[in-house]
Amino acid sequence: MKIDLSKLLADAQKGGWGLRKLNFVMSRGIPFNKPHGIVVHRVEEDTITTRIPYKKRNLNHIKGVHACGLATVGEFCSGLNLLRKVEAKKYRLIMQHLEVEYFYQARKTAYARHTLSEQTVKNEILEKLNAEGVCYHTCKIEIHDEDQNHLCNVFTKWQIKEWSKVKTRI
Repeated sequence: MKIDLSKLLADAQKGGWGLRKLNFVMSRGIPFNKPHGIVVHRVEEDTITTRIPYKKRNLNHIKGVHACGLATVGEFCSGLNLLRKVEAKKYRLIMQHLEVEYFYQARKTAYARHTLSEQTVKNEILEKLNAEGVCYHTCKIEIHDEDQNHLCNVFTKWQIKEWSKVKTRI
């Protein structure tokens, strides 16, 4: 059975059952996220918000959400938003670089938020893809806790390439 990610995301934008269905599929499609409770919290027109809960499994030795958990929830957020905007069936997305600036210890559930406008997709991504067949795009994801404390910024650099140009063998 093939999963239509675009349809799942469109249904999730309405909330309720659509969002629950998206998270169910994501928990199986990306099994690493399931034990950590990383989920899509909200899908909007240009924005996706993901969440990592404050729970024992996600904590470091000083009882804050682990730095790698924060990086993962940010990477998940931006990757999903990019896939939604550039057609997952047509383009392959792979993370090339990940960088995180930490500001505040995460002592509560954390929310990652990434916004990607249609104008940015058109002018910065699709133009390069049409001209060169490959594009590198850096996303900035802000992560805040429940009290709106700015925990960190995650920067993910993605390589976007047409599936027809992907080589899997040397």
